[in-house]
Amino acid sequence: MCLAIPALLVELRPNDQAVVNLGGIRKEISIALVADVQVGDYVIVHVGHAIGVIDPEEAERTLALFAEMAQSLETATGAAT
Repeated sequence: MCLAIPALLVELRPNDQAVVNLGGIRKEISIALVADVQVGDYVIVHVGHAIGVIDPEEAERTLALFAEMAQSLETATGAAT
């Protein structure tokens, strides 16, 4: 199974590189596979590469679902110990 997650593009760098914000963590990625991205866009990131641009509302919904799943996992793990 592969996982790609939405991330907010916060900085463009030379040589098709950029910095994204992943839940407060800044990570450098390649943007070579996507055209015309700009700071403020949400991109789908898979293994360090932006593979597409996503609508901001869809990105927020997806990130909210990930947060909900993480909270559920923490609750289940805490309840099991």
